[in-house]
Amino acid sequence: MARAFAGGATARRLLNSTKRTGKKDALTGHIKLLAQPAYQRLLTTEPMMRRIIPALCIVFIACTAIFRGLEIAYNYESVSQKAQDDLTLIATALTASIDVSEQEKGSVGLTSALQRALSEALPPRATSQSRQILLTDPNGTIVASAPTRPDMEGLKITSFLGDTQPMTFFGKRAGVLTINEGTKDATRATVHHLPNKLGMVAIMQPEDAIFSSWRAELSANVTIFVATSMVLLVIIYAYFAQATRAQQADGIYAATRSRIDAALNRGRCGLFDWDLSRGRVFWSASLYEMLGMDPRNDIMGFAEIQSLTHPDDVDLYDLAKSLLDTGKSNVDRQWRMRHIDGSWVWLRVRAEVQTDAGTNEPHLIGICMDVTEQKMLAEQSRTADLRLRDAIENISEAFVLWDADNHLVMCNSNYRKLHQLPDHVVQAGTPYATVMSSASQPIISEPEEGDHIDSDMESSYKVEMEGGRWLQVSERRTKDGGFVSVGTDITELKRKEEKLLESERGHMATIADLRQSRQKLELQAQQLVELTEKYADEKTRAEDANQAKSEFLANISHELRTPLNAIIGFSEIMDQGMFGDLGSDKYKEYCKDIHSSGNYLLNVINDILDMSKIEAGRIELSVEDVQIQQIVQDAARIISATAAEKNIKVVNENLPHMHLQADRRAVKQILLNLLANSVKFTPENGEVRVSARKVGAFAELKITDNGIGIAKKDIDRLAKPFVQVENQFTKTHKGSGLGLAIARSLSELHGGYMEIDSEVGKGTEVTIKLPLKAKGRDKGRLSGISKLNAA
Repeated sequence: MARAFAGGATARRLLNSTKRTGKKDALTGHIKLLAQPAYQRLLTTEPMMRRIIPALCIVFIACTAIFRGLEIAYNYESVSQKAQDDLTLIATALTASIDVSEQEKGSVGLTSALQRALSEALPPRATSQSRQILLTDPNGTIVASAPTRPDMEGLKITSFLGDTQPMTFFGKRAGVLTINEGTKDATRATVHHLPNKLGMVAIMQPEDAIFSSWRAELSANVTIFVATSMVLLVIIYAYFAQATRAQQADGIYAATRSRIDAALNRGRCGLFDWDLSRGRVFWSASLYEMLGMDPRNDIMGFAEIQSLTHPDDVDLYDLAKSLLDTGKSNVDRQWRMRHIDGSWVWLRVRAEVQTDAGTNEPHLIGICMDVTEQKMLAEQSRTADLRLRDAIENISEAFVLWDADNHLVMCNSNYRKLHQLPDHVVQAGTPYATVMSSASQPIISEPEEGDHIDSDMESSYKVEMEGGRWLQVSERRTKDGGFVSVGTDITELKRKEEKLLESERGHMATIADLRQSRQKLELQAQQLVELTEKYADEKTRAEDANQAKSEFLANISHELRTPLNAIIGFSEIMDQGMFGDLGSDKYKEYCKDIHSSGNYLLNVINDILDMSKIEAGRIELSVEDVQIQQIVQDAARIISATAAEKNIKVVNENLPHMHLQADRRAVKQILLNLLANSVKFTPENGEVRVSARKVGAFAELKITDNGIGIAKKDIDRLAKPFVQVENQFTKTHKGSGLGLAIARSLSELHGGYMEIDSEVGKGTEVTIKLPLKAKGRDKGRLSGISKLNAA
């Protein structure tokens, strides 16, 4: 295994492996035997070389570019200066050589004489490199040219040199100047004056011709420089590509090694290499971790490993000796090794003896797998098997299990007793036919009607044994092709079943009677539906009649109030004698009776009118902010006169400064009606108490008296319109019976409610709860009317 790790691995991979283990020193342990120092020096200098080589190449290219640039610039200056010197020398030579005598001037003319003189004085190679020589007369007109340019002769020299240039004026002193500078037609030119004022000689040379050789040299230098740079860049690229590929290969190796280590750790496996000739052993990191030890790169000694193995499982010395003596090459064994916490870890070792090709030394290379969990599961499986057999033995049913070949696997004692089987027959592996042939208690009845046999996978049937015993036999196929059979004693169930059959016959007779009763009930239900429909029609007519009654009372009350107001007014005038004395005191007494009866009748009519408005749904609430203390005091003050006649105290108990949103007139009428009822039904020298408090989102008003009280059975119907506890023949207190009904209706219009608690002979307590914040006016009116109509 050590050679497997070393073979094909570069020194870089070995160094990376060392770094991953956290070692900062040189390679140690087993890997040190495989690596050479030269590789370490190479790996040490390689990062520095990767940085220096590109820098050196760039510096070399930069220095070469600077050197060649300076050299080319120097050559440019040299070519430019040489061209100026040549133009000056040629012009000077021509100026000194051209001379025309007066005789020649007179015989052939100045122009011809100058042309001849130019051709005779022209130095060799003076017109090379595109030089143009022009000769002018004293007026500056070109008379001769070399090489000959007829198109230029006869023109002014200034048309080529320019009007503003100083060369025609200063001559030789102006030197060599550039005309058309900055354009593609840039030209170097010089002008010298001829002696005796014969004219001027001008020499021009285009800069393209001057620098043509320099440009050719520049192109050659740039080409050589670019080629050299490209070669260096290709070399650098090849170097870095090779280095990058080596680095990627190192990364792939590291990732592969990491995956192998992760797989070994996850699979609870470890690799080892045992040098049998020297007794040296190398362990992988995962093998150390399996035993809870810190991984290391050192080679372990034989004695150290021997101390970790369980002495009852293996002797490593005998194992090694056996492998060397017998020549056996494969090992597949299991033994225990001590964990660092003192526990024992079961390892399965599978290895092979290999001979090192270089040293011809035997090595035992293999893998160790942690099988502790498998050992524990096997032990648990054996324990579970024993428990299962014990459980099967102790169940009350007869149990038997057959394999796919119809051979006995196991059965319990109940099965043996049922069939009276001898012990030698119930051994595992006995064929089904042998077991059945030895059974001394045969089945004497077939399955009964109603028992079922399902598919080949599952069946169930009942059989009768000798002595009247009944068994419920359930058979089911197992996944491996065998089947299991369970026989349950159902003798008692059979007896109960017979009793149930008799009971069933009696029940069937009862069901027939119930069926007849059901038909009668269905007939009654149909009649009830018809009565319900008639009731609904009658209820609708009654509600319509009630609505008509309420509207009639509302209308008739208005008609009655008009004459009653006249009766009350006139009786009051007659009682006070506004138009004179009536005469007899009896008349005055009758007037008071008329006035009192009229007021009473008016109050009754007012109550009827209010009740009719409420029932007809024509009353609306005018919601405003109402102070409870003030409205209670006003109601108590109004009722105090009536209470004083019977010497009844009206007490306000700790009225809080509390506000609510309600109809002031309706709240006041509620209090007046309740206080009037309390005063009416409270005997002389009694007491009526009024209290108020806040309960959640409601204002609670209580009117308590110590009057005659109300029976429990009369409370629910007392607050209905026109209802009184006393009848017309037994009543001792006058009234319309609408006070409580109006109070309750007005409370419900506000979204509240009224409660009555009373006891005969002790008094009555009426509680009104009104919401502190009013709901919508229309909504409150409608809900109050619906509740009133429902009542």
